[in-house]
Amino acid sequence: MIELRRLHHVALAVDDLDAASRRWTLEFGLLVSETGPDRALLVCDDGAPAVELLTDGREPGLDHVAWELSRDCRLEDARAHLDGIGVANEEVDGGLRLNDLEGNELHLLPYAEPGSRLVPHARPAGNLAVGHPRRLGHVNFLTGRIHDQVRFYGEALGMRLTDWLGDGGAWLRLSYEHHEMALVDKGYSHFHHLAFDVVDIGQMRAALDHLGRHGRWLGWGPTRHGVGGNIASYVRIVEEACFVELYCDMEKIAADHEPRIWPDDRYSSNTWGPLPPRSYFRFDQAAIDSERASLEMLGQPLDDVPGAPR
Repeated sequence: MIELRRLHHVALAVDDLDAASRRWTLEFGLLVSETGPDRALLVCDDGAPAVELLTDGREPGLDHVAWELSRDCRLEDARAHLDGIGVANEEVDGGLRLNDLEGNELHLLPYAEPGSRLVPHARPAGNLAVGHPRRLGHVNFLTGRIHDQVRFYGEALGMRLTDWLGDGGAWLRLSYEHHEMALVDKGYSHFHHLAFDVVDIGQMRAALDHLGRHGRWLGWGPTRHGVGGNIASYVRIVEEACFVELYCDMEKIAADHEPRIWPDDRYSSNTWGPLPPRSYFRFDQAAIDSERASLEMLGQPLDDVPGAPR
């Protein structure tokens, strides 16, 4: 038996730890919670880890995604479950390390009693900045093996399927939130985005104004997704080869929910307007340059590159 409580954090490999820590805190309102010679842990709130920055010799980008086990699922239970279904794992830093079917590294961490059970706004603020995100809400991966990966995350980690977008997108959840994990079939594997929950579109507007003043831009958005229902804006992070989604208004799922199959059309992806540009699913320099200058909207199509999704 295995049961996850929450998405704990996303770990990103960075070139310069001090510069990356300053950038993520200044631009996204995060707070440095722990530091070491080769790592920094950033939080959205005083008890909610979000992003771990590492200088571990890897290329900048995703290092791993960490999930916390539920109160009633011990680390020994999780290991027995993984061993029982033949998923290789090893102990590391008080947790378990494993890989999904496309080599993405996952960490399982034991349940940790929160420092306070009060709602965040009733706790002392400490050093939190005004306008910080409420929490890290979900992650999204591009994949070339979507059906295999859906089975893996269901069988190995106990995630439940919420919705399909045709047969090219899948959203998985832990409890009542529409999703904590999503997979989009683009023919290859790449970490796409981590997502911060904000209060409403007003906070999103203020955050995007702030990010724009720091030279960031939107790869897509603001959008209103049909699948998931959330209002979302996707900020390109060139340095770590991913996006950050700011979102609010996510659909809540009933206990007796039956997975839906949404039509793979524009309305299911964005009830407010257009689909994303092709660059949104790519991380090569040509895609970044096209997006930065909005070349597709100026009538200059993005050229294909070998292995890039269409």
